[in-house]
Amino acid sequence: MRHRRACLESPGLRERTGAGVSVVVVDSGVNPDHPHVADVAGGARIELSGSASGDYVDRLGHGTAVFAAVQEKAPGAELYAVRVFSDGLKTSVRALVAAIDWAAERGIRLVNMSLGTLREEHRQVLAAAVDRLAASGGLVVAAAEAEGRKWWPGSLSKAVGVVMDASLSRQCVDVRSSDGQGRSLIAASPYPRPIPGVPPERNLNGISFAVANATGMLARALEGREEPLAAEAAAHCLPLVER
Repeated sequence: MRHRRACLESPGLRERTGAGVSVVVVDSGVNPDHPHVADVAGGARIELSGSASGDYVDRLGHGTAVFAAVQEKAPGAELYAVRVFSDGLKTSVRALVAAIDWAAERGIRLVNMSLGTLREEHRQVLAAAVDRLAASGGLVVAAAEAEGRKWWPGSLSKAVGVVMDASLSRQCVDVRSSDGQGRSLIAASPYPRPIPGVPPERNLNGISFAVANATGMLARALEGREEPLAAEAAAHCLPLVER
């Protein structure tokens, strides 16, 4: 399997910030007062039923850490928070579909979904939502697999699929071909922004943050590119060096 790497200091990335690129972080919302969070462009809360309201404030902390990891990589991007988690890190497929549609209706470029489902019976309804987003010029970035199992919607061909690699620096991603289906996957570090005095192994970590790190790098790479891109083309817009 070929690995091609892009880092924040790579030519073609280091001078960019993600300016002009809109990103929705679908998670537990965001705490706008957290020291790792800068501007929040807006957002929504989506209930299990799929209905929406305006309360996107994070009560769990997970969404804030994901939001901060994306914003760290793309500080110039326009970031929104869509809250689909309330009391725990569980939601409904109806809420996920509503979140993707919320982004499509607003012309959002990237939808960070640091979550997904292992249940393939939800594939069709998620694929339809991903198609609607693609028709509006946007892309879902989501977990393709973890612990050897496929996740949806990240395993869909029109989504940008992410896997985690703890050996990678948080400042770099690999584009790897292929996933056995003829498409590329982005590998990224499973760690969020570090907290002073807290060892990395005691901080949050996992596929959620690999997705966030990949989304931030993609937002940075898409700066100045107005044309809609398919998932494969988006992965390869990163300035890559053969490893």
